[in-house]
Amino acid sequence: MDPTAPGPVIGLQREREVLTVALETNRHVVLEGPPGTGKSTLLRAVADETGHDVVFVEGNAELTPARLVGSYDPAAVMAEGYVPGSFTDGPLLTAMRGSGLLYLEELNRIPEETLNVLITVLTEGEIAVPRLGTVRATAGFRLIAAMNPFDAIGTARVGQAIADRMCRVVLGYQDEAAEQEIVAAVTGAEPRPVTLAVRLVRATRDHRDLRTGSSVRGAIDLVLLLGGLVRLRGMAGLDDDGARAAARDALHAALSGRIRVTEGVERTAESVLDEILDQVWPADAGPPADGPPDAPPAPSGDGPGKAGGLPPEAAGPDAGAQRRERPGRRGPRQTARRELQLRHASFDEVSPEVGELDEEAFAALMGADPDAAAALLADLALATDRELRAAARRLAARVFVQVGRVGSARARGTRRLAAARGGDGELDLDRTLDRWTGPWPPLPEDVVTRRWTGSRRAVCLVVDRSGSMGGLGVAIAAVAAAGVVLAAGERLQTSVLAFADRVEVLQQHGRHRSPEDLVLALVGLRGHGTTDLAAALRAAAAQLRTAAHADERVVVLLSDCLATTGGPAGSALAGIDRLDVLCPLPDGAAEAEALAASRSLAARGGGSVAPVRSLTALGPALTRLLA
Repeated sequence: MDPTAPGPVIGLQREREVLTVALETNRHVVLEGPPGTGKSTLLRAVADETGHDVVFVEGNAELTPARLVGSYDPAAVMAEGYVPGSFTDGPLLTAMRGSGLLYLEELNRIPEETLNVLITVLTEGEIAVPRLGTVRATAGFRLIAAMNPFDAIGTARVGQAIADRMCRVVLGYQDEAAEQEIVAAVTGAEPRPVTLAVRLVRATRDHRDLRTGSSVRGAIDLVLLLGGLVRLRGMAGLDDDGARAAARDALHAALSGRIRVTEGVERTAESVLDEILDQVWPADAGPPADGPPDAPPAPSGDGPGKAGGLPPEAAGPDAGAQRRERPGRRGPRQTARRELQLRHASFDEVSPEVGELDEEAFAALMGADPDAAAALLADLALATDRELRAAARRLAARVFVQVGRVGSARARGTRRLAAARGGDGELDLDRTLDRWTGPWPPLPEDVVTRRWTGSRRAVCLVVDRSGSMGGLGVAIAAVAAAGVVLAAGERLQTSVLAFADRVEVLQQHGRHRSPEDLVLALVGLRGHGTTDLAAALRAAAAQLRTAAHADERVVVLLSDCLATTGGPAGSALAGIDRLDVLCPLPDGAAEAEALAASRSLAARGGGSVAPVRSLTALGPALTRLLA
């Protein structure tokens, strides 16, 4: 709901009562819900009722402790010294001194060191400010925070120390009648366009191909745009011939930027909106948008979703065939299914029909045999059956990220002893002898020392996608990538590469990519090519060099370390402080060779080897390497 919308809060009666009682009983609260559910409006209404002032703070990465608490004015300090009059209160002290509500928007976008300032405030109701002394909150002070738990861009998990000190009120979307009332109150429009807009918006939240639907703000914009187009084009209302075309144009403009297509679904946002419009548009409300009154509805499905465009005969034989099966595709689908049947004993239970994925059957297989289930899901994500492939990719984004949470770990502590190649420190004789293969004395880059180092680390996960990579190997790689990204935080910076004979950057250092996106990128890779370990390590070192403030630069290599091309991998360790190896053990005689190669390379990199025989072994191994 728009924070400036006139009138009282519509709906949310239960949430309003809980928030009111929480404030009356001196509780701090976090309001959690997707955008447009009325978090700001609800707080302002309750604050007006209870007579509280609201001190608003927008949460973002630039909100430092000094900006939240306050700071001394340098000019005043020069003139008068560090006296209370030289201190300028930030929003936190303003709310604490004034019996107000401190409203923190986007709580999960605020840096961890800034949130830590609030711990004592939430527990003791006071804060110690250097040179200023202890500031105690007045009786009416409360902290109210808001966050969208579904946004993964630029956000971080809120620490348990903060979460344990706050009550949590979860807001969902209002029912259809309440949303219609909100849209009508804001737009002043007639009931018919309001009803249509709300139905279209609510349909986006339940569509199978959308990860995120639109909020009621989208319905407000849709009504305003549709009304404007109807007037501009000289129409009387939704019954006119061009009304559906106007609705389509308004729908694309109002909602295409608000919705998010599920990863792995090969559709545009516009094509999904066209499908929804076909389903929701009233049968008696004018002809289709792209033809005369007797023309059939515009094709939905996986088309371009744009107005105009080439006709089917000009666009090629595939145009307009998204919703029907082409005769020529039946053969390849059946062949692919036969191959999957031969490869996986449980394939028929998980996919009983073409285009179908039974999630309950998959969950049962995951409980009984996680490795078999993961290998099947990874192969389904590359099936030639498009519907099955899309469903498998959606499921993989959930399952592999969930498994990857087992391996997530944040760096802890302040300083520790760590091995490093070259430089100052205490000689680590055992590791130096493991690395040294040439004449005495060893080269500087072969000398391993131990020194105290800080906990800020840069980690690059390097995934081997060469040769016959597939099935369980792909699943292990996807889970490892999810685990590394989930472990990232202030003290652990991450990047992810995949390599065969060439190196592909899946996540650059210093850039955020959601674990779901990384999983989908990895399950979409086909194993091919030769294995150039040296090139992969040089590319990883280049990523780590961008981490200017890291105390330690670590590569976690997911590979059997059996290079088939390129130079010696041990010669490409410059810029890498430690190399750890996650070695997926192949079957048969190659196991001993892979272990020996992994141990040799890890020893030269000053790291360790963690053999991975199954998916369940990956999480603990990754946790040990990242902890």
